[in-house]
This record gives sequence, C-alpha cells and structure tokens, in this order.
Amino acid sequence: MNKTRLEAFSDGVLAIIITIMVLELKVPHGSDFESLKPLFPIFLSYLLSFTYIGIYWNNHHHMMHTVKQISGAMLWANLHLLFWLSLIPFVTAWMGENHMAPFPMILYGANLLMAGIAYVILQSIIIKTHGPDSVLAKAIGKDYKGKLSPIMYLLGIVCANFSPMLSGIIYFLVAMMWLIPDKRIEKIIRNG
Repeated sequence: MNKTRLEAFSDGVLAIIITIMVLELKVPHGSDFESLKPLFPIFLSYLLSFTYIGIYWNNHHHMMHTVKQISGAMLWANLHLLFWLSLIPFVTAWMGENHMAPFPMILYGANLLMAGIAYVILQSIIIKTHGPDSVLAKAIGKDYKGKLSPIMYLLGIVCANFSPMLSGIIYFLVAMMWLIPDKRIEKIIRNG
C-alpha cells in the first residue's frame, strides 16, 4: 500500500483539529484590554494545544518519511493516534473555560499521555514492519525524550490534584522538549 493516503488523511484530521480549537476562541464583548482578561486562560490552553498538534504533525511527517510500505496494523495504529489527538479540542476548551481547574488539568494530561502512547505504538509497528535496521529504528535509538514524556505526563496528572499551575508547567515543559526540532530522522536519511 502507498503511504500517501495515510499522510493526506492525517494532515486533514490535524488541520480540522486546529480549526475546531480556534473556533473555541470567542470574541469578547468589550473593546478594551479588560474585556480580554477573562479569555487569557482560554488563549493559554489554545496556545499549548496548538503547539502539541504542531509537534505531532511535524514528528508524524518526519516518521512517515521513513516508511516504505503501509500495513493494516499501521493504518489502525495511525487511527488510534488520531482518535486521541481529536479529543484535544474538547479537553483544551474544558481546561481553558474552567481556568485550569484540577480535574480538567488531569483529563488534559491523560489525553496527552494516551496520544503519546498511541504515537509510540505507531512508531513500534513501523519499526516491526521495516525491521530493527530500518531508518526509523536507527534514528530513534534510545529515545530518551520518548521515555521521559510519559513520566512527565503522569507527574503532571498527579500534580494537578494539588497544584494545577505546576501541572500546566509540566505539560508546557514536555512541549518545549519536543518543540526543538528532532533532527535524528533527517540526519539518518541525509547520511544514509
């Protein structure tokens, strides 16, 4: 099977997710700075989630460059990832509307954790399909960021119970860790 349809479908879903999130940003009923203040938590949650969607789009794009053939398992694993990502607009809106309250922060972290797990499953299926000497397997190596992220998400989930602000900082730090472009795949493809 050709990977073009999988990439096009994934890109389309991610574009729709961003569109849904931006539609949650409502225009204030005033024309001064004070009217924007209540929207600040909503905008912060949007900014964080937009960053996460961008990170997933970027990393998915790089990962798909290593794929030579698509299997049914890859299609289902990709849908599994898109399912968790498609819930981000809901948890983002809930978190922002409730000014980063504990339970919305917990659910946001759980959603990020499940999306991360789904990404690792997709990555593992690609490696299993293409073999341990594949471009992706070589590029990932020990994958320290991939192993640290779920631990940090769990820490953020636990912290949300007593400090939603700390929880948000942890989610932000994970995003910053991944925001720096990962050159491993580009390097392996260029040198390989």
